[in-house]
Amino acid sequence: MKLVVGVDAGGTASRAVVATAGGEIVGRGSAGPGNPTSAGVAAVRAIGTAVRAALTRHDPGAVIGGVAGIAGVAVLTDPAIAAAFDDEWAALGLSCPIEVTGDAVTAFASGVPAARGAALIAGTGAVAARIDGWRITGTADGLGWLLGDEGSGLWLGLQAVRSVARSWTSTPEGLAAKVAAHAGASSCDELVHWAGRQHPAAFAALAPLVCASDDPLATRLTADAAARLVATLTELGPPDGPVVLAGGLLTEPTPVRAAVLAALTEPVATARDPAAGAAWLALRRTLALDPETAAGLHRRMLS
Repeated sequence: MKLVVGVDAGGTASRAVVATAGGEIVGRGSAGPGNPTSAGVAAVRAIGTAVRAALTRHDPGAVIGGVAGIAGVAVLTDPAIAAAFDDEWAALGLSCPIEVTGDAVTAFASGVPAARGAALIAGTGAVAARIDGWRITGTADGLGWLLGDEGSGLWLGLQAVRSVARSWTSTPEGLAAKVAAHAGASSCDELVHWAGRQHPAAFAALAPLVCASDDPLATRLTADAAARLVATLTELGPPDGPVVLAGGLLTEPTPVRAAVLAALTEPVATARDPAAGAAWLALRRTLALDPETAAGLHRRMLS
């Protein structure tokens, strides 16, 4: 049985699937954060752990191809990271090439079978990418939490903590009370100390609290996040094809997604399972599928 591997790795988790040549998903695995820009070689090991779990009941020698969509893929210019990937694939027993590409490509492929368009991702981080021939030909933002990722889950959680700290009252209410409870803080000083001890990615865990609140602060923050995401997409210019929304903030029924959808005039699709999208790309390329066959396989794997 011929198999392919598909990987979706971001700042929160790494997910892998194994699929047959007919498009059936026959294995899944997951592990920790897989963005090598923020996690270094540990991200490579997490991706390997996810793939190993997906391959548990299968012969790695049956794998004829693979695609890994990875946030922070530009770090592959670092010889140490590139070598770590080579070592990881070898340790898994994979003798076929595994193409490593940006997570925007696999997210886009999980939403539509089209070859060109744009992806807007808002998960832990945020980026917009122009896609042409399943290649990234331009990006906006994706600069990391310190310089950008505006409108992302990390950005949203961090803005909530900042706003609560600046307007702290002795008896926080609404979103402020939820943020304080999450931090275990009973004073502004305790909130400040808690924030200082967190890894930046930890602030993304507050995004669901913000999205679930109808507090005026939450409403303002989610509207601001959506506006920033739309502005990021606009930086790319008019997309030549559909826009695929990806990442938890834009695939779940959040107020951020609702506001982004209301602002866009282009055809919009939603990313479904980027790891399966990566596997579809691997099948399309490895088996040299014609467009009609590839579109049928896409419906089978990602409908």
